[in-house]
Amino acid sequence: MPNVDAVRMRALSPFRRIALGTWRTPMDPQIYGTLKLRMEPALAYIADARRRTGQHVTVTHLVVKAIGEALAACGDANVVLRGSRPYRRRSVDVSVLVAVTGAGGRSDLSATKIEAVDGKTPADIAAELERRARDVRAHRDDGLRRARRTLSFVPTWLMGVVLRFVTFLSYTLNLDLRRFGVPRDPFGAAVVSSIGSLGLESALIPLVAYSRAPIVIAAGAVTDEPVVEDGKVVPGKVMRIGATFDHRVIDGSHAAVMADTIRRAIEQPWTLAPSSIDQRASTG
Repeated sequence: MPNVDAVRMRALSPFRRIALGTWRTPMDPQIYGTLKLRMEPALAYIADARRRTGQHVTVTHLVVKAIGEALAACGDANVVLRGSRPYRRRSVDVSVLVAVTGAGGRSDLSATKIEAVDGKTPADIAAELERRARDVRAHRDDGLRRARRTLSFVPTWLMGVVLRFVTFLSYTLNLDLRRFGVPRDPFGAAVVSSIGSLGLESALIPLVAYSRAPIVIAAGAVTDEPVVEDGKVVPGKVMRIGATFDHRVIDGSHAAVMADTIRRAIEQPWTLAPSSIDQRASTG
């Protein structure tokens, strides 16, 4: 009788096969942190942004903007590692994980990147992400679609070798491999996952080595909790953000600057610049 009575899974999604080829040992430079935020101002800002712009702005779009502000405020975190050498990125780019339906109707994960996030507002981000996510779900994103199709032919046991080789060419040697079906820097400096849409209040997500993104953010659901105001316990709206950092790039001083910037962007969103959508509407 075997030690574990189990049957091998053969119909694996592309993401699951990539995941199996990515993580092999517990040896990694990951550090973790959480941030609890008051959400009343954010929810009011989102409702107003929807009314003003007609865009379906959500907490996720505000979080993406906040991460962009944090990367702009702490340029040493907006980097990519090439071997053991950090290079500061010229643009503040953040990607968002998107649920897609793969072959056979199986659920899968993909990512869509928003470039120059620090120069955009939540309404701008909402408009762009809606368009890009629609393309991903409809399999119109040629770069990601070609990459996923190519990886579908790689055996699971060989996936780790292929990913490390492609990552070496793309990031360590900084080669543009789009002609071979590999999208150009598809993740940016940070990856955001909206776990709140799954009903989860908090989570910590592992770094993905082949993305070379040193930051992964998990934005939880907004919940009703007792909070303390002026020494009194009152009901409040709260959201938790879980962050995973590459300790080779980010230390406590960087995390402190980023946490302060994220808190200000979420809890004081009215300080953000007006949306370009608003500006077009006012001049149109």
